[in-house]
Amino acid sequence: MISYEKMLNLFQEKGITSYTVRKSGDIGQATWKKIHEGGHIDTRTINALCRLLEVQPGDILEYIPDER
Repeated sequence: MISYEKMLNLFQEKGITSYTVRKSGDIGQATWKKIHEGGHIDTRTINALCRLLEVQPGDILEYIPDER
């Protein structure tokens, strides 16, 4: 599974809120909710988030193997 924990920590560190993201127009409110709930996001969203946070994808996403 993909974990967004790194991204959520960056949002907190940089003081980025749902209002900040909505105002920037980089991602929508539904995507913001998906991130916080661990839902799926697409590569366009990852691109927008990397631009907003000035990071590489590995700085905001982490793959955690599923336990079988």
